[in-house]
Amino acid sequence: MRKIINSTYISLDGVIERPHEWTFDYFDGEAQQYARDLLFSCGALISGRATYEGFAQAWPSMEEQTGDFGVRMNTLPKYVLSTTMEKGEWGETTVIRENVAEEVRRLKEQPGQDILQYGFGSASRTLMEHGLLDELRLWIHPVFVGTGDAGDLLTREGFAAKFDLVETVTFGSGVIVATFRPAAAK
Repeated sequence: MRKIINSTYISLDGVIERPHEWTFDYFDGEAQQYARDLLFSCGALISGRATYEGFAQAWPSMEEQTGDFGVRMNTLPKYVLSTTMEKGEWGETTVIRENVAEEVRRLKEQPGQDILQYGFGSASRTLMEHGLLDELRLWIHPVFVGTGDAGDLLTREGFAAKFDLVETVTFGSGVIVATFRPAAAK
């Protein structure tokens, strides 16, 4: 069965918003290779509406700048979990509006490479609530951003989850990628 892997940048003060404003200083050769390996190990992207719209606006014009990484981002099949979006305009996009857990479960059962999700928001919480998120890779950046309201994105009343740390990778820039899997019931 295919896994859904979430990859999220986070600052030391818990900010995940607007990573383009505070991560570039840390995106060295090691981080680039790790991101490339992760993207090319996956055969589809899954996201919520907001992440999809941001990526759909940026990535189509970034192939010249990012080479095969940009080509891969633009050509992978995309799945958007949204009750408000009618259709996607970025490459091969499928909008999942109803029976989300059932549809994502079917998607995971299809043959192929794993499924990658960037960022963390309501779509991630939905996946977690239904036991569909298999890995959470937090790219912990050694910076206090001092802005944002990460609490609204990462948590909500009545939502909790436990994880087991399964791997850490540290880059020379000080970024630590901590890979977690949902904790087994005890």
